[in-house]
Amino acid sequence: MTDTRRAPQPYGQAQRLRPFAATPGRWVAEQARALRAGLREDTCTAKYQPVLVYERTRWGWLAWTIPRDGSRPDLPHQIAVLTPSATTAQRLALRWLTRRPARRIGLIPAIPGSLRLTAVAIALLSLVAGLFAIAHGTPIGVALPAMALAPLLAEHLPARWDVRAREHVRTVEGAAACRYLQRLAAVHTCLVQAAAGSDRYELRRSAEIGRQLLWDAADVLHTRDAPGASCELIARERLMLQLARQAAQILRQAPVQAGLENARNSPANPG
Repeated sequence: MTDTRRAPQPYGQAQRLRPFAATPGRWVAEQARALRAGLREDTCTAKYQPVLVYERTRWGWLAWTIPRDGSRPDLPHQIAVLTPSATTAQRLALRWLTRRPARRIGLIPAIPGSLRLTAVAIALLSLVAGLFAIAHGTPIGVALPAMALAPLLAEHLPARWDVRAREHVRTVEGAAACRYLQRLAAVHTCLVQAAAGSDRYELRRSAEIGRQLLWDAADVLHTRDAPGASCELIARERLMLQLARQAAQILRQAPVQAGLENARNSPANPG
């Protein structure tokens, strides 16, 4: 079919990605939930950190903090990009990494640290189940290790799963790095919108290249600071902008080409 979608905005006029721009009501809901939660206390460091609101995308996520005045933030606190060749399991890992922070229970004042609420609940359940099993003939040498192992797994397995899930994600933090990647993600979004519902190979290919450029830039920023990698980042941004200009040109020409095609095929002009 012929693509008559609106051409993406030029980069100079393109807006930066804003929180939940496509679904404003979602931001209002997430903002209200975060404000109800207030500040989350890290009992290990005794520091307060603002609650992050995660906005998942097809290529990764943006983590936003809520300004004190309740307005929408301009700059993400964190941006993460998933590898372009991600499998279904790796895409599901995004939901795991962007889950809500686990609720923790502080220990007695003399003992620093805290425990996950789920670990405490599993410890109680395993205690009840273990006593029930012992009462029905299960050897104590089998029941006691199982009772001790269950809460330990509940406490430590999530951190191990986090490490495995992050192997295919490049996370970027810091104002300079997030500002650059935010610009690049905005242009990539324009490419994806231009290719959506189109049968033009050029548009689909531009979106694929843009996705790879986004990953490459995140990979560079994940290991190096923005000033130190400025040359590489500028080269990728220029290529992304060139793809956006080409996509805009294709979409502007589409209605003209469609009109010429209709004129040739009309009965009044049998050719």
